[in-house]
Amino acid sequence: RAYTMSVSARGPNGMPSRQETTFHTVSPSNQTQVYFETTDGGLLQDGATYGVGEVVVAHFDEAIDNKANAERHLSVTTNPPVAGSWNWIDDQTAHWRPEKYYAPGTTVTVAGNVYGTPLGDGLYGEEDEHVSFKIGDAHVSIADDTTHMVSVYDNGKLVRTMPTSMGMGGIQTIAGTTFSFFTPPGVYTVLSKANPVIMDSSTFGLPTNSRLGYKESISYATKISTDGIYLHQLNSTVWAQGNTDTSHGCLNLNGDNAAWFFDFSVPGDVVEVRNTGGKPLQISQNGDWTVPWDQWLKGSKLT
Repeated sequence: RAYTMSVSARGPNGMPSRQETTFHTVSPSNQTQVYFETTDGGLLQDGATYGVGEVVVAHFDEAIDNKANAERHLSVTTNPPVAGSWNWIDDQTAHWRPEKYYAPGTTVTVAGNVYGTPLGDGLYGEEDEHVSFKIGDAHVSIADDTTHMVSVYDNGKLVRTMPTSMGMGGIQTIAGTTFSFFTPPGVYTVLSKANPVIMDSSTFGLPTNSRLGYKESISYATKISTDGIYLHQLNSTVWAQGNTDTSHGCLNLNGDNAAWFFDFSVPGDVVEVRNTGGKPLQISQNGDWTVPWDQWLKGSKLT
């Protein structure tokens, strides 16, 4: 940065004197910028409304050696106040979430006051960053594989019950790759929506022309995991919805229910999947809320 210093003085004889000098601070050998994102990788939008389970992601474009100092310069302020913590996922990424879901109407301000901050190994923060958003109504959906139903709650009130068909289960090796066809149990959040979305099994390694492969246009698709689990319309499995699991992992719905849920949902809404088989949902899949709070706190570099 460039700085200019101006000095004005008056001597014993009353004559004014003025002197000006300009200097530059040293240019760091390397700098990094922080971006505030959703768990799906998109930028958090200033002034937007998110659901009660929205997770804040601080992503640096360089690996951070001094994570403790970086974390000291990251802050999340809420009104009303809530307990929350950062959890470092890797050398470039920290996630922040409250201990419990936000209350509807909460305002959230995220700041990264990293400009000029030494972050280890000659790396410095490049610019400050901030974003503010609001929490909307409490949309919490419970998908129970025991009943094959999705119960949708709006601010604690049950507003819709939707028959579903979830992952068929089992581990299979196809074309040399092993796949799990369970819907992982855990707490998801809504990431995004598309109508339609092209679902292509080759994106996760299952060839479209193989047994169980597919590529098709799907309507009213509400995404809840980073590896492609959606609640979506699939009329061909209406016979199974409410009684039998037939999908590769998604939650199939009929047309009316898929369209209704699509319109109802906003990013950050909570979807809890219960009583399915397979491994629990992982943080890398959008499973931040599946981590118990005492374990979450261990991911901070300041505790």
